[in-house]
Order: sequence, then structure tokens, then C-alpha cells
Amino acid sequence: MQGNLTIERMCALAGVSRAGFYRWLRQSEPAAEDLEVRSQIQRIFAEHKQRYGYRRVSLELSRRGVRVNHKRVQRLMREDRLLAIQPKAFVSTTASDHRLEVHLNLARRMELTGIDQLWVADITYIRLPGEFVFLAVVLDAYSRKVVGWELGQTLTAHLPLQALQRALTERHPRPGLVHHSDRGMQYASAIYTALLRQHGLMASMSRPANPYDNASCESFLKTLKREEIYAHRYRDLEDLRSHLAEFIDGYYNRVRLHSALGYRSPEEFEQAAPGGGGAKLSFFRHEEIYRSEGEPERADSPDHRFDESPAGYSLASCSPAELASASPAGDHSEGAAKRMEAKIIKERSV
Repeated sequence: MQGNLTIERMCALAGVSRAGFYRWLRQSEPAAEDLEVRSQIQRIFAEHKQRYGYRRVSLELSRRGVRVNHKRVQRLMREDRLLAIQPKAFVSTTASDHRLEVHLNLARRMELTGIDQLWVADITYIRLPGEFVFLAVVLDAYSRKVVGWELGQTLTAHLPLQALQRALTERHPRPGLVHHSDRGMQYASAIYTALLRQHGLMASMSRPANPYDNASCESFLKTLKREEIYAHRYRDLEDLRSHLAEFIDGYYNRVRLHSALGYRSPEEFEQAAPGGGGAKLSFFRHEEIYRSEGEPERADSPDHRFDESPAGYSLASCSPAELASASPAGDHSEGAAKRMEAKIIKERSV
């Protein structure tokens, strides 16, 4: 008999209006849908260990076939107090006040077309109970994949050297790849530049106080600190090492969606990257570098500082000739590294 009753008749028997019934129906359907969406959001948030904000959660929902507006995801996450891990203050580990040779900035003049054309490298500190340790990383600038990393207790050139060696073993790049870093003494040391020279890599270094030339590496370290380091407490160096291996090799390179890669993981992006070809490299024109005194700056002039003449750089990286030694004294590099370690410990202990 129930199937033969119209909505109008059932509303009359229940003593409610048809308009009231339809209002209730419209309110109950979104509530049920919200429960399913909330469940999916909470599952994604838990799978990625509180590392995803609403943008990446929205993209991951879309990849799983759930079409939801990002503003709705943001509202639901805020209501459920699903807050992504937040960053902390930045402390520099770069000691660029040295007499070692620095190299021309090639990275900012490159137009990348594939992997293993430009690698970027950097060092950061990590605080453990009772000590500070240091992490050196090497990224492929095209795919943002971490191709080499090393963890150690000292801030000497051997730390980034091991990270570079792992990258070379993993990727086997062809000669001509550009290796870009800051002007830290570790990257300018004789032992580091010798390894670059041995494998046919060209050294490139950032301008002073300009993090934009190494932005992809800085971005990775920020992600690492926010999503892994600040979210855990480590017992010792080996415990930290195992967590880093899981995060970098198992999660960041293979799973985590990267906004700069169209929300794909670095390995997924590399698999879809075109093969062959090489990067395009442009240089300053003579009149751009040596503009006459008092001459007005042209509208199409580059944004580099004109007081940075080529005399401040090493052009050995761009020459077929063998690179000159990058370290006038080994003790100078080691001693400065120790002073930098002490400075970091003092700043973070205040």
C-alpha cells in the first residue's frame, strides 16, 4: 500500500507540508554526502601523516574520483581541526665568508628541457636530543627529485661530498651537467670541485644573499622540516636516518604530490618527461655587463647586479681547460666549518 501513496497523500497523513518535506530532503542528502567526503579527507590526511593541506587533499580526492571544491575541503578540514604541520624559524648554515674560488652563476641562465641537466645542492641542520646534525641533499632541478643525500655530525666538505657521490652512483649523468649551490666553503673546497671535475660536471654558484637561484632545493628542505622533522622526535642519529630514508626515498620521491609538477610525484613526473635534447644556456652580452658609467639602464636589461663583473667568478667551469684548485689551505675550510657549527648551536640554544 505504501508504494501506491503519493508524496502529497503521505505528507497529509504525517501532518506536514510538501514544502517542509522537500526542505528536509535537501538538507539530509548533503549531510550524508558530507559524511562520506569527511571520511575520505580524514583517510588521506592520516595516510600522509598530517603533511597535506587542503589544496593537496583536494587534488588527491580528485585523483580518487571524488569531485569536491577546494573551498569545501578547506571548510571541512577546518571544522574537523585537520591542520597541516607548520614551519618553524629558519637558520642559515652557509659560511660564504672565505677566500675560496667561486663560480659563475649558470643556473639562472638555463632553460631546462629534461632531467640531469641541472642539479641543485644545499645543507641544513637538524636538532637531536643533545646534539645538532647536518643533512646535505642534491636535487634534480627539472623533476625536483632528491637524487642524493647524506646525514652527518660535522659540517665539513665530506658531508655534501657523500651526497654528491650517491647522486652520481644513482644517476650516472653525462658530462656537461650543471651543479648549482650556494657559495658555502663546502661546495668551494678543493675536494668537492675535484669530484665535479672528475665526472665532467660544471660548477655554478648563487649570487650573495640571493636564495632564488636555489629555490627548488630551499623549497624541499622547507617541506622536509615541516612534514617530517617537526612532526617527530628522534632517539638518535640512526633513528633519524631511517625516518629520512622512508620520507625521502619512499614518500617524497614516489608518492607526494608536488605543486610545481602539476601535482605529480617526482618519479611520476620523470616517467612522463620527454627524452633527449639538452638545456638552453644564454650568457650576458658585453654591453650588459660593462655599461658605461652614467649610461641609463635599458628597459630590457637583465636583473643581475652590474657590480658583479666576471672578475668575481671563476670561468673555469665553462672552459675545457682543467679547473684550478679551489682551496688555498685545507685547514681554513675545516676550521671555518667548525666555527659555523658552533654558531648554529649557539643561535638555536638561545
